Amino acid sequence: MTQNALAILCQGNDASRPQTIDELLAGVALLLPMLDVIPNAAIFIKDVQARYVMANRTLVQRCGLKHLQPLLGKTSAEVFPAQLGPGYTEQDRRVLEQGFVLEDQLELHLYGSREPGWCLTHKRPLYNRDGEIIGLAGISVDLQSASETHPAYQRLAAVDEYIRAHFNRRVTLGELTRIAGISVAQLERYCKRVFNLTPRQMIQKVRLEHAHRLLHTDMPITDVALQCGYTDHSAFTRQFKALTGFTPRQYRQVTLGES
Repeated sequence: MTQNALAILCQGNDASRPQTIDELLAGVALLLPMLDVIPNAAIFIKDVQARYVMANRTLVQRCGLKHLQPLLGKTSAEVFPAQLGPGYTEQDRRVLEQGFVLEDQLELHLYGSREPGWCLTHKRPLYNRDGEIIGLAGISVDLQSASETHPAYQRLAAVDEYIRAHFNRRVTLGELTRIAGISVAQLERYCKRVFNLTPRQMIQKVRLEHAHRLLHTDMPITDVALQCGYTDHSAFTRQFKALTGFTPRQYRQVTLGES
């Protein structure tokens, strides 16, 4: 299921929309075997209480389960690690209560090794024929490796290397376009094709990976922010929470078991 397919599922026209979440599930049940074979994307539907009512095999496995049934009826906060699950559920409630549409959101995941992994998440509310929200549909696609076969790869590899060397200060699009020798529009377009990220997301990703490592030390959070290129503690906290669902302090407390 691509982002476009997700949009079609969630929008439709008024006459074709299911009236209840059960009616919708009956209509998409035949698709589940196809969704189960997609290895790099977690696909799901949730009810108005943010509880899973459908999920593909990839998501089931990410939750450490062997079968779908134990996942059904639970929220993300109940099945994902404490570092991240509550943040996902808070995000769900914005979709369900406010009709918020989440598109192309870069998010941090933690795998069994506790090393960070990244995905791009899309979530949309599901409406019935009366215009009422009856649930949400979502997809989280693993961030794929860079496409080394793209003609612009060498130029963009230099951009990526520059970001990794200078992420601890402000990096501008002007600097990146000069390195790549292309326009801002071309840089944005080629970065999406090669790295599946915008230049801004590339900077965020490198900074948050470094922050993840530093938050496992006893370095003061203000110093972590400065080490990762943020001008102040509050800017760091806002972006870290947007990508993980936790403030840096909360993340450290849950990860290290601090009081």
